Amino acid sequence: QVQLEESGGGLVQPGGSLRLACVASGTLFSLYVITWYRQVPGKQRESVASISRGGNTNYADSVKGRFTISRDNAKNTSYLQMNSLKPEDTAVYYCKAVATWGTSSEYWGQGTQVTVSS
Repeated sequence: QVQLEESGGGLVQPGGSLRLACVASGTLFSLYVITWYRQVPGKQRESVASISRGGNTNYADSVKGRFTISRDNAKNTSYLQMNSLKPEDTAVYYCKAVATWGTSSEYWGQGTQVTVSS
């Protein structure tokens, strides 16, 4: 069982930056694929960025060049560095951990609100 907790959200002006963190409880964090999602009320949750066990990353086209996903396995933490934020980045951001063995169990955090507004 893994518990995830996101932090780092808040209110930021357009063009600003935030760094989100996703801290996982338990062990074997390095064996999970971590994905950051975001969701706006009334819309489907969308994948923003993911990072594999080996550190390979993927990004949604809408955030390429602005967001950077990383992981620190020693701290059981994944980060999402968000730069050049736009009002359309406003959403609740969630992290998800997917096990890379067995039944590929999935775990979600509770989310953190990011609001980009002047």
